[in-house]
This record gives sequence, structure tokens and C-alpha cells, in this order.
Amino acid sequence: MSRGTGRSGWFGKRKRVEPAPLPGGTTATVVPPPAPNGVDENIPSGLRLAAAWSWRLIVIAAAIAVVLFLIVQLRFIVIPLLVAVLVSALLVPLVGVLTRHRWPKGLAVAVALVGTLTVIAGLVTLAVTQIAAGSAGLSERFTASYESLKSALAASPLQLTESEISTFLSDAVDAIQTDSEVFITGALSVGSSLGHLLTGLLLALFSLLFILIDGKSIWKWIVRLFPRRARPAVDGAGIAGWTTLGNFAKVQILVASIDAIGIGAGAAILGVPMAVPIGILVFLGSFIPIVGAVATGAVAVVIALIFNDWFVALLMLGVVLLVQQIEGHVLQPLIMGTAVKVHPLGVVLVVAAGVILAGIPGALFAVPVAAVLNVMISYIHSGVWRSDVPPLATPVGSVLWQIVPQRPGFRQPRPLDATIATPARETRS
Repeated sequence: MSRGTGRSGWFGKRKRVEPAPLPGGTTATVVPPPAPNGVDENIPSGLRLAAAWSWRLIVIAAAIAVVLFLIVQLRFIVIPLLVAVLVSALLVPLVGVLTRHRWPKGLAVAVALVGTLTVIAGLVTLAVTQIAAGSAGLSERFTASYESLKSALAASPLQLTESEISTFLSDAVDAIQTDSEVFITGALSVGSSLGHLLTGLLLALFSLLFILIDGKSIWKWIVRLFPRRARPAVDGAGIAGWTTLGNFAKVQILVASIDAIGIGAGAAILGVPMAVPIGILVFLGSFIPIVGAVATGAVAVVIALIFNDWFVALLMLGVVLLVQQIEGHVLQPLIMGTAVKVHPLGVVLVVAAGVILAGIPGALFAVPVAAVLNVMISYIHSGVWRSDVPPLATPVGSVLWQIVPQRPGFRQPRPLDATIATPARETRS
């Protein structure tokens, strides 16, 4: 068997090649070729890769920090604007339905806006009046319920004394006050005074009105701020994000309604007073995922303990936990997860991060912001916007085009206004 020319042994060791002699008795020095792109070959490839990722992640983290800093500084403008965008995601389809039935645009916007404000004001008024009517003799009832609870705990197998019960309740109150500081801070950051609250409310209504009237033109103006080549990607990502935001708002109303009906009906069946205000409170609190319905459900348990007895309060607690389990294991994964494409673990993490960063506003906007960013980034990364055929003008059509398989040879319809989505037909602003 031949071992090959220039090799020795079975392991393929090459013979040492001596430098060729030059005239005059000198020898040439072999200089290795320079490393490509100026990369030092003495640095391991893994370390070079880690360094490349590190500086890019640092730049991204710095950009996110700057954005969060600006949001905190401009929170009295950003939060009302986010509220207006979230509400408009619900009302824009309603305005579209009315205008398609030949309603004037101004009348359709007025009906949608005034109707929404009337429903919210009616719910709040109903809850306040029933709470005021049912709170007569509240202090006497609270004292009687507290004495009944102490007697039950003393007679239970735990054999708790009055001093131990008082110490336990004092520690529980201190823990609640400590844990609620982040929520109180967030609430005060929204409206540290009545003037800030009224200003934010007027700004939200003003923004909502203009989004309903001229939202398409506003979006075109925003898209034209980007470079010409990036406009198709920005336009398509915005349409996908808007559709996801609308889906989130609709599904959140459905989830909040189910929570309110479940807990309110349970309170009515158990004979807990103020069942209707409890349901309204649960409905409004459920717009804050995970923590909202739990906090409002705890209010129902406290009311049952004050106006009934500890046994009814335990049953009410069971009803609240049952509704929360249905929401957490059925509604959130199946309905909310399908609508916004965010894993339930992601929902929990972004809500926790929102609470830490911004309190109640952070918990309210954490899931929709995460869902919209997820869909927009996925759309840009998919490269669908590079297609010569632009997406449908309507948000629903854009999403259906991505998820429904089309027949071979079927061409997507042209949009109603392709001045942004089609680079060839762009108009100069």
C-alpha cells in the first residue's frame, strides 16, 4: 500500500519543507498571508462571536433604556395616548360598520364615542349608588364579623389566642401595604393631582377623536417619516400590529365579561350583598391581566366576610379561585394566546415587568404592547413586505392572507390605496 508522496508513517505527518536557497547563500522567510478582514487568528472563534453579540446587545439595551427614559419623562402624554389607541382599536371597526351603512362619518364617530362614554359612566354610576346604598351600618357589621372570626379561630383545631390573631392580622395588613406601594406609586404617577388627571382625560378624548376621524392619514404621515425603502415594511408591520391590538381588546372584553359574570353570579347565589357592584368591579379590574381579577375578587371575599360569615367568605373565595383557574387554564391560553400570539408565561412575565416599571399603567399596557411588538417584529423578519404584490388595505384581509393558504396562481387583490405599500407608486410628500 502506498503511503503517499511527502508523508511518513500511517498518521499522515508531512515532511518538513526547508526554505528555498536564494543567490548569495541566503534563504527566503515564509510569511503567512494576512488574516481576512483584519481578524486576529490568535483569538478563538467562540470569543470573537461572543464579543460581536455583546456589543450589539449593549447597543440594543441602551436604545431600550433611552426609550423607557423618554416614556417616563413624558408619561402624562404617553399614557393618555396609549389609552386612546387602545380604545380606538375597539371603536374604529364600529365606525367602519356605520359608515358602510351610509352613515355620515361625523355622526358615526359621535355615536361610537358618546355611546362608549355613556356605557362606562352608567356602569360606574350603578356601582357607586349600590355601594352607597348597601354600606349602611358597615362599621357595626365589620366589628361583628371580626368577633365571629376570632371565635371561630379560637374554637378551631388551631386553638389561636386573641393576641396571636391580632398579630397575624397586623402582619397581613403590613404585607399588603408594602406590596401595594408599587401600585399606589403607579396610580399617583398617572394623576398625582386632580389637574393631571383631568388633563390626561381630555388629552385621551382629544386623541381618540382625531384617530377615529382621520386615523388613516395620521398613519400615512407616520410611515412617510421613514426612508423610502423601509416604508413597505413599516406599513405592513403597522397593519399587523393594529389587527393584533384590535383582537386583544375584543378578547379582553370577553374575558372580563366571563370573570364578572362568574364572580357576580357566585356572589348572588351565596347571598353576598352588592353582587352587581362586585361584578362591575371585577369587569373593570380584569383589564389588568392576572392581577386585576384576583384583587377585585378579594374585595368580594371581604364583603362576604363582613356582611355574612366566615363560612360564606370561604365559599366566595372558592368561587373566585375557580373562576381564576378557568381564566388561567382555559381563557388565557386558548382565547387570548390565539388572538395575540403570546405564550401564557410571557403574559405573566410582561405583566410583572410592567408592574415593576410603571405600576398600574404598566400592568394595563404590558400585554398589548408586547403582543403588538411581537407581531410587528415577526412580520418584518418574515420578509413578506418584499413581495411585489402589496398586502390588502384592510387589517383583517392582511392577516387572512398570511394564515390562509391560497390556490396556485391566485393573485392577491390590489389595495384601495397603495401609495405607501407599493414603492413604484409612491407619491412625494
